[in-house]
Amino acid sequence: MWKKRGQKEDLSKLEGVVTFFGSHHALMAEKVLKNSGFKAVLIPGPRAISPNCGVALRFAFEAGEQIKLILERNFVTYESIHLYPH
Repeated sequence: MWKKRGQKEDLSKLEGVVTFFGSHHALMAEKVLKNSGFKAVLIPGPRAISPNCGVALRFAFEAGEQIKLILERNFVTYESIHLYPH
C-alpha cells in the first residue's frame, strides 16, 4: 500500500538498525532484504552508534539473525547490527 505524500511511515516495530561503511552498501541491503520479503527502511545513520556512514537501515530486530544471514549470503558488507529503539 502506498502512503500519501507527507504521511510518515510507521517505524514503531522496526527497532533493529544495520549500520554500514558506505551508502552503496545500505542501498544494496535494502534491495536484497525487500526482495527477500523483509520490511527494510533506509534512515539517517544514528551518529550515536556509528560515525561511518550517513545512511542506516531499520528492520524488525527479532529477525536479526535472518537479516544477518541474508546480507552475508548476498555479499552485502555491513558494519554492525544494533537494537536501537526510538
